[in-house]
Amino acid sequence: MESKTTEPTPGKPCVFFDRDGIANVPPTTRYVEKAENFHLYPEFLQALQVVHAKGFVAIMITNQKGISTGHTPQEELDAMHARLRHEAELVGAPVLDIYVCSEPDDRHPDRKPNPGMLLRAAADHQVDLSRSWMVGDHGTDIAAGQRAGCHKTVYVGTKAIEEHPDYRVDHVADLAPLFTNHLPDWSATEARPCAE
Repeated sequence: MESKTTEPTPGKPCVFFDRDGIANVPPTTRYVEKAENFHLYPEFLQALQVVHAKGFVAIMITNQKGISTGHTPQEELDAMHARLRHEAELVGAPVLDIYVCSEPDDRHPDRKPNPGMLLRAAADHQVDLSRSWMVGDHGTDIAAGQRAGCHKTVYVGTKAIEEHPDYRVDHVADLAPLFTNHLPDWSATEARPCAE
């Protein structure tokens, strides 16, 4: 007798984004210490709109060692992220969640290049990592996405890195066109795989 395997309900496809240099202009010093110095890229918001139009959710994954070193007060970080969420909602492309690792130790499982934050986000929000993407401007972002099992990784920048992303673009402005042309469209299937 032929047996059928019951497949688990598929999770959501997600685009994970690094923060500094992707969502916002990178700091001129080592950290963005105050909310008044936190400036979002308009092109990031455009990329978010494409992500949502394609049926993906968006989650931010960011190392913020400045919290533990005292350079960035928690209330300033909260204000930055409140602004980010507000601006994203204004364009109809909300950020589902923001995960922050303030640990300075590179061996900490949540600190990129380790995949802990992505794995936790996937568990918290029923994300299907095998259909998800990771976007960042450092090799550690790419490594974290690959270690978590993301389907694709995107490196934003012109510097050489040891990791091998699936896509490379020079600037955040290139993300919306990249997503338009290469991000699978799950919107019509409510983020479920197509039937064979």
